[in-house]
Amino acid sequence: MNNLALENIFIPSKIPSKKLMIVLHGRGDSSEGFTGLPAFLNIESMNYLLLDAPFEYHTGFSWYQLPPNQLPGITYSSKLLTEVLDALFESDFNAHESFLFGFSQGSLLTFEFGSRYHKTLAGYIAVSGYIYDEQKLLLEMNEDVKDARWLCTHGTYDNVLPFQSSKGQVQTLQNGGFAVEFQAYEKDHSLDKDELEMISEWIKKSF
Repeated sequence: MNNLALENIFIPSKIPSKKLMIVLHGRGDSSEGFTGLPAFLNIESMNYLLLDAPFEYHTGFSWYQLPPNQLPGITYSSKLLTEVLDALFESDFNAHESFLFGFSQGSLLTFEFGSRYHKTLAGYIAVSGYIYDEQKLLLEMNEDVKDARWLCTHGTYDNVLPFQSSKGQVQTLQNGGFAVEFQAYEKDHSLDKDELEMISEWIKKSF
């Protein structure tokens, strides 16, 4: 995927298909940090595109600056993600068979970008993140996305992004008619084995 607007690692499916999972890492990480995800999810017909965020951050990358300066980075990263997904869906993959998966900062982009993107995907998975402005999101989102399949998970022991705050934001979206499924896990700011098994089964229900 050398022609895309963001550096990336592409991992092809074991069984040829147009199913695609686009993966957005967290602050300070990179695409390399998620190369083990396909083995955990164990979906042989899924292709994976692991993206690098556009801004350097220590030994990795970030999608936006720390609070309170998030918005310029969110806006710029969303623009690049639009370019990437538009290119992917021209011929190589199908939007209705594709998933957007984000962890931490990537989770925020899953909501802030994914809900506004002009095409509806098969599913959206937001792990251990938060929403920049949930009220504005409800006003600006693609209405077709409201009834798409959304899954948000968060750790009750998360010491980076507090559980209750993120849960409250999702409840605001739910009260606004946004069909988001929320799952709590007894974990910190990380990915959990049981959580990944649940996510795998959740994805398979879309096929």
